[in-house]
Amino acid sequence: MERYQVTGNEYLSLPTIREKDGGVEGISFLSMGAKGMLEIRGDSSGLMLPEVALDGEKLPLAPQWERTHAWIPRFVSEREGVRFSCIYLTPIGERAMGIRLEAKNLRDAPARLTLRLSGRWEKTLHEINETLELTGERHAEPSGWNHMFLFSQRAGLPLFALAPCIGDSQPFSEMDQGAQWQQNGFHYEISKEEQVEPGKSIQLDLFWGVGYEGVAAATSAKELLRQGFDSLYQKTAAWLEAREKRGRDQRLTALLNENLFFAFFFASGRTIDTEELCMMTSRSPRYYVSAAYWDRDSLLWAFPAILSADLEYAGELLRAVFARQKRNFGVHSRYIDGTVLEPGFELDELCAPVIALERYLEAGGSEELLHETSVTDALRLILKRLEEHKNPSVALYDTFLQPTDDLRRYPYLTYDNALVWKALRALARLLNRPELTAQADAVRGAIYEHCVREQAGKRFFAWSVDLQGQYDIYDEPPGSLQLLPFYGLCSMEDPVWQTTAAMIRDESYELSFAGKPIAEIGCKHAPHPWILSICNSLLSGHRETALAHLSRTEMDNGLACESINENTGACETGQAFATCAGFLAYALEKAGHCPY
Repeated sequence: MERYQVTGNEYLSLPTIREKDGGVEGISFLSMGAKGMLEIRGDSSGLMLPEVALDGEKLPLAPQWERTHAWIPRFVSEREGVRFSCIYLTPIGERAMGIRLEAKNLRDAPARLTLRLSGRWEKTLHEINETLELTGERHAEPSGWNHMFLFSQRAGLPLFALAPCIGDSQPFSEMDQGAQWQQNGFHYEISKEEQVEPGKSIQLDLFWGVGYEGVAAATSAKELLRQGFDSLYQKTAAWLEAREKRGRDQRLTALLNENLFFAFFFASGRTIDTEELCMMTSRSPRYYVSAAYWDRDSLLWAFPAILSADLEYAGELLRAVFARQKRNFGVHSRYIDGTVLEPGFELDELCAPVIALERYLEAGGSEELLHETSVTDALRLILKRLEEHKNPSVALYDTFLQPTDDLRRYPYLTYDNALVWKALRALARLLNRPELTAQADAVRGAIYEHCVREQAGKRFFAWSVDLQGQYDIYDEPPGSLQLLPFYGLCSMEDPVWQTTAAMIRDESYELSFAGKPIAEIGCKHAPHPWILSICNSLLSGHRETALAHLSRTEMDNGLACESINENTGACETGQAFATCAGFLAYALEKAGHCPY
């Protein structure tokens, strides 16, 4: 299976940097007009392929990868007395990226070295859950804005443009790198060749910009050229370092930070056409429901990690979510513009915005958010919608879909109602409605009265009930009963919860995978251990076993995926699961392994 490195910033993502040769298969970015994500995809060689040649002969690569501050990927390959390196830099706040190619002559004699970046724009993909190739007009044309060329796509009006920049021709500029370039249709090649003395190096910095149209793309690249690669690198490294978590265990700390930044930049981003900030499942096309919005995924999983990293950014994300998504809070899934993608009511998703807002305020976020009309209107709408799903005589609330988005068996889920309890308590404060605290208490009482069952003389929480005596014993990692203490409904000393946790972790429960090398919980949606289950274990008193299980899997090359094989730890489903990466980072930090 192909292994990938990833990086990105608010505007663009590099989700598929091949480890074997450093080739970039595609660049993805968000478009509000397209209601999701667009990807500029290369041919089989790649959209961007770095190469080095010795005396005109291309050298084979054996890349050794590292990540500076857990996010800036760099590889080094040493062959035939030449050390070749490549850095992919996506500077913070820029609508562009940089690539630095460098080759050092380790030989005893001078060597003719060539640095080269080549590629072909093969197609454009529109990606929201499923992938559709765009058939609109593609153009490759010269541009005076970058003194090179640019690629663009239009559908009558512009959709986007991509443009490189390697030099600035202004009279005062000293940015001529001595590079050459050629472009034929959608294929290009940029190179630099020098006779290099022993111990000396040759270097080439290439910048690429994206934008709504050609001028925006070309000048975005030129802006990076004028700032300089070293300055941009230092600025980005400082930004990352200020948000990195620090811990005693080097491996766990690296794992936490890589997943933290993956969630930060792949579960949120800005659109290139409206510059709006938004949240989504994943900006990687490798995730099977990419570039769409779920309240649960974004606000219960990714948001806590982002909040831990950057309070101000988290506040801006909440504002954006409440502005765009409020009309359809609680609906299965939506486009990034807030309109419905997949219908179906989910109770946990309706509670998620309230819980995220409470977390933000408890972390020291600005109370001004509570006075914004979009937020207060949304909170009242959530409360109204909750009442629409309340049983007429019992303080329990129904749902149509479970936390996996699959159809529930019985309408009243214990986990979901625990979130209702938490949300009502939060709304009592957020809306200055103290009577809602009593309503929350009634929900907790109803959970213990109607959702607690008995088996072999021990009481436990059922997964779901129908209030007519029927219930099921089940669990789902995206909304596990193991998290009831985490959300505060009960303590870990509660014998009802302890019995419940023991039941779903026992080998008699078919989806527990007890006794396997990775003994975490699965579910029918994906019948293998989930990474979210490892997160749940970290948060529910099973820290050491969770860490042991985590050590037995690479997930998706170190980044969170949906499920893994219970025997081998190999990724089974859901590669590049950005929101899950956020919850993994948060759970690792919360478990106390990476304190400041």
